[in-house]
Amino acid sequence: MSSIHDFTTWEPLLRLVRASNTERLASPGDYITGYISFGSWSVPVQGPSSVPGWTAQVEDRRAEFTAVERVQAAIRADGANGVSFMVETAPDGRTLFHVIESGPAVEPGFMSPYVGALVLVEGAVPEPWRRLPEVVPGVAPAPSADPALLERTLRERLPDAIGATEQEIAAAEARLGIPLPDELKALYRVTRARWQDRGDDYEAAERVADAVGCELFSLDGLYIADARSRPCPWQFAATDAVVTEPDAVVQGLVGSPGWIVFGDNGGGDRIALDLTPGPGGHTGQVIVIDHERKIGAGLRADSLTAMVMNRPDGWYQGPDTDGPPVVARVNIRDLDSVEAAAHPELEVLSIGVWQGEPLSLAPVVGLPRLRTLSTYPGTLADPLEIAGLTGLEYLGLGPEEWRVLLDAGAVPRSLSAAAIEMQGVRHPLPILDLANELLALWDRPLITRTVLEADLDTDRTAGGTR
Repeated sequence: MSSIHDFTTWEPLLRLVRASNTERLASPGDYITGYISFGSWSVPVQGPSSVPGWTAQVEDRRAEFTAVERVQAAIRADGANGVSFMVETAPDGRTLFHVIESGPAVEPGFMSPYVGALVLVEGAVPEPWRRLPEVVPGVAPAPSADPALLERTLRERLPDAIGATEQEIAAAEARLGIPLPDELKALYRVTRARWQDRGDDYEAAERVADAVGCELFSLDGLYIADARSRPCPWQFAATDAVVTEPDAVVQGLVGSPGWIVFGDNGGGDRIALDLTPGPGGHTGQVIVIDHERKIGAGLRADSLTAMVMNRPDGWYQGPDTDGPPVVARVNIRDLDSVEAAAHPELEVLSIGVWQGEPLSLAPVVGLPRLRTLSTYPGTLADPLEIAGLTGLEYLGLGPEEWRVLLDAGAVPRSLSAAAIEMQGVRHPLPILDLANELLALWDRPLITRTVLEADLDTDRTAGGTR
């Protein structure tokens, strides 16, 4: 039996949880939940009362940290990423401890037993993450691009730098699978930016950054910022769209096989050369990939030479283009009807908090590009209208709406992922059972739940897996 299924792994934490939640677990049916992973946890354990003017100390929560570390060690030993749990008071007064493992078909559910997106097709990713760059006729390097001037300038600024050999540059090209642009070759012929080349000169990296205009990655650290380098959970990614305006400088992509990352701005945003520019851009322009955005990039300079010579401040990214007609949000603040969202180019329809009569989906039935529907619980007049949305790859519904589709055998078979949208506090176990019904339709691995019956006064335990 796996160690995360062993009551001795959980006992210290369970004792702390029960002691901190006497009132919340006082009656049959009462429950509390938590989550533990390697890097974070959410457990309902109260710390000691703070004293005004005193800073909290690690020792104040030593018992909690020790109990959590015991579980984290078990998770690591089992090769898992994280585990949810629920403590419940049974009708006969016993304490039941549920160990919940989501499995490979379920994305994290925000640090609780409530599940995230259900990935119904193994390896499936949302449409924006499948989108490749468009071929734009006529784009060319900017007039400012000048590899010889770039190399000469950098040699003047970095006279003692160790440059890459042609063999090392060729090895980088082989690893990346594409030729390096001439400007990037010129840069690395001056400095290959390896830490071991700098010895004890800790200011060398700063001199390189000042000379180039960014925190330069080593030649060995170059990578391609394709869509896989920018992962995002289905529940967020499915509600975005890729849009490139006719005059866009940078294509509005998640990532591109032509985005070669060579540096960082010091704040987590990546600096890359763009070999797949938009209609208004230049081949080899320098772009900034914002780590706080899921899609798109901003322009820093129209060439690497221009960035090094002019040292521009900041960068520019155009406004998000996820509004109607491609992405539409119907709620009390945005669009006031489904009719207002209906458009042949509509890809994503999100129905949020709504105070009027339940809405009909009839206006969007038959739209050719509609792939995502996400609705707040209770907002649909007739969930069975979803059967008319034949191109859906992602569907987010409340538990009652899913129940209607399941009972009617009307869950769209076109789906690649699904989500159970929640409103307020719901008991986790029926939600987990509903999720397993959906997973079973696609023969995907189910969520498992191990129930440990614990008498903490006598140390008597029993258990079983459902």
